[in-house]
Formats: sequence, C-alpha cells, structure tokens
Amino acid sequence: MSKKASMKNLDFNNIGSWPRQAQIVFCAVVGLVIVGLAWYLFVSDKRTELESLEGKETELRQTFETKQGRAANLEPLKQQLTQMEQQLQQMLRQLPSKTEMPDLIVDISQTALATGISNELFQPGAEVPKEFYAEKPIALRMVGTYHQFGAFVSGVASLPRVVIMTMHDISLKPKGNNSKDAMGGITPNSPLELAGTVKTYRYLDEEEMAAQSPPADGSDGAKKEGN
Repeated sequence: MSKKASMKNLDFNNIGSWPRQAQIVFCAVVGLVIVGLAWYLFVSDKRTELESLEGKETELRQTFETKQGRAANLEPLKQQLTQMEQQLQQMLRQLPSKTEMPDLIVDISQTALATGISNELFQPGAEVPKEFYAEKPIALRMVGTYHQFGAFVSGVASLPRVVIMTMHDISLKPKGNNSKDAMGGITPNSPLELAGTVKTYRYLDEEEMAAQSPPADGSDGAKKEGN
C-alpha cells in the first residue's frame, strides 16, 4: 500500500488509531498553524507598536540631546550676559550725571562761542527719560563757517565727560545773500546757518531708575482709597 493510499484511509475521528509517524506529522502541522495564527494575531500588532515606540524613542533622544546641549551652554551664556550688563553699566557711567548735565549744556554753548560760531538760538528742552538714560533735546540755530563747525565738533569731543550728540531735523544752508563767489559756489569762509534739534544724553542714577519701575501691586488701590 502506498503512502498516498494510507493517508486517505486515516480516520480523523479516531486520531489515536493512526500510525505513529502520521500522528507526529499531524501534530507538527497543527503546531505550525498555531504558531502562524499567534504571530498574526499578536506578534504582528506588537511589531507595529514596537516600530512606533522605536520612532518615539529616537525623537525623544534627539530632543534630550538638544536640551542637554542647551543646558551645557546655559551657564556660559549667563556669564556672558552678566559681563555685557556690566559693560553696559560702565558705558552708561561714562555719560554725564544729573548734576553734571547743566554744566555740560553750558560747556557745549561756550565751545560754540569759542570757535567763533554765533548762537542765535540755543534752547534746552525738557528731559525725556528712557529705560537706562535720559535724553536732553536742544533747539539751536547757529551761524558759522565750515571750519568753525568742524572746530566746534572737535571741541565737544574733547570735553572731559563723554558727550553723545545726535542731530534731528538739521538743516545747513548759506546765510545771507553774499555767501557765494562769482562762480556761484560757496566759499570756505562763507557763513552758514545750522538749524534744528540736537539731543545729548545722561545716565539715570539708581533712584531715578527705581522711580521708573511700575508700582507694586496694591499701590494704585491705596491711592484710590485715599482719594
């Protein structure tokens, strides 16, 4: 009897009566089917979940490394910020103080007169406080030559305190009708009129900076209750 014929004669309702070899083959096939179903039902889904978790792990690792790098640079950045703040304070301290400002205004005016410039208008305005400094606008109208204005700027730069002057809405034009030569050009000694506004600056002391800070919570309410 051939193996094919013997397989047909097997009784699936009475597996215990099968030959030993047939039972082993059947058990192996059933085991493979069970393993295949288990992999399909459980392992396949877990593999997808594992791949997702691995992707998250990679993303979290990159985020951690980025934050770790920032944390490592945080202390040097804090030190650099402290140094920059100290340098800023040193630069501000080089500006005139509140008590020095009136004398500085006089020095600027006297410097202009010393160079031969005529101050037709030299009118300081009200100070405008900023966060770290205060600016002082000066409305002016001066008459002088190119050389005199150059000497004036040089003289202001030579003052004992650091003087910063910025110009706003400044106009420079010939003064009078006799300021041009025969060719229609302006001569070096032609009088010129400089008009507009300049601003000079001073630093705020600690009390003035504290006064600019917003009032503590409840102060407004206390004022209202007092009224």
